[in-house]
Amino acid sequence: MFQSSRKPQGGISSALSIAELVYHSVVRSVRKQHNNAFVAIAMNILQTVLFLAAFYLMFSILGMRGAAVRGDFLIYLMTGIFLYLTHIKALGAVLGSEGPASPMMQHAPMNTIISILSAAVGALYIQVLSLVLVLFAYHVAWTPIEIEQPIEAFGMMLIAWFTGCALGLVLLALKPWFPSIVSLLSMVYQRANMIASGKMFVANSLPSFMLAMFDWNPLFHVIDQARGFAFINYNPRYSSWEYAFWVGVVAVMIGLMGEFYTRKHASLSWNARR
Repeated sequence: MFQSSRKPQGGISSALSIAELVYHSVVRSVRKQHNNAFVAIAMNILQTVLFLAAFYLMFSILGMRGAAVRGDFLIYLMTGIFLYLTHIKALGAVLGSEGPASPMMQHAPMNTIISILSAAVGALYIQVLSLVLVLFAYHVAWTPIEIEQPIEAFGMMLIAWFTGCALGLVLLALKPWFPSIVSLLSMVYQRANMIASGKMFVANSLPSFMLAMFDWNPLFHVIDQARGFAFINYNPRYSSWEYAFWVGVVAVMIGLMGEFYTRKHASLSWNARR
């Protein structure tokens, strides 16, 4: 996979070489969670199922099911929980990717961009596979699922993943300079999104003063839009997937500039500060 010497390559050959390197790095990032890749995926599915069970019980005990969109209640929960997990896991994967001072960067073809890309793709792979398996089990064991616009709803999942990667890239660029602060910010952001993501309510039901507390969050917009695509009788009026997409684009640009600057000033002593 890694070579000590490099020969000049054409455009297609270089692209294939990078694709192969990313593939092996994705496999490594998936297996990093557990030696057995199947166990890593099973643990992720179990976490998703536990989230669904916990929120189902909470909504039922507190009598909050009436606040949900009219339709399949579990699909309502899934549109929130899957996108939330995809977002925070993408952020965590990118933030935890190999930095410029990592020993892996000593291998000739390896660089931080490939490390970041493989971590992001690995997180998406696990989440998509978990989504397919959970929906298939629900469809077969309980009731046939019906999603009004499945392609558009899946697109919202991709935007949730993209914005998570983008914000993770910004934090990754800051991590060598402020490791403790970045770790704290990441934890606070992930915990705050338990509520701020809007997975427990829909934007159309919020009064204007409460809407202002949540509409800064791109994940809030993506989840609300996903429910608009999943249910025929819900039309989101106060959210926009374009907002989330452009926030992600801006964050990627800032993160890439920060990562380039950080890479230029990389020091082996940074490993001791993590």
